[in-house]
Amino acid sequence: MIAGMYEQEFIAYLIFGLTLNFLFSILFGVYLTKNIGIEDMIKLKGDKEQSLLVSISLFIPFAKMLITLYRVGILQIYFLNRGYSHKEFWIYMTHKRD
Repeated sequence: MIAGMYEQEFIAYLIFGLTLNFLFSILFGVYLTKNIGIEDMIKLKGDKEQSLLVSISLFIPFAKMLITLYRVGILQIYFLNRGYSHKEFWIYMTHKRD
């Protein structure tokens, strides 16, 4: 048993969580591409790497999806509601902060 579930149930939750993550990530990427533009996204992309926690979260069911939804929340609450643009969000997400 893993986390109180049989292995088959855990794997099913893991696969479903990854599927939802890819769905949300693709939709979020399409949304950003529509509002920023592919050329601007490529030009403005920084050199920031994902943290180890984000990479490990692939193995925890629904964790990666929650991280994507957290990023959507940051975009809406912190950036768009305060009058910042989608481009400023993209720069925030892709550039290292000192």
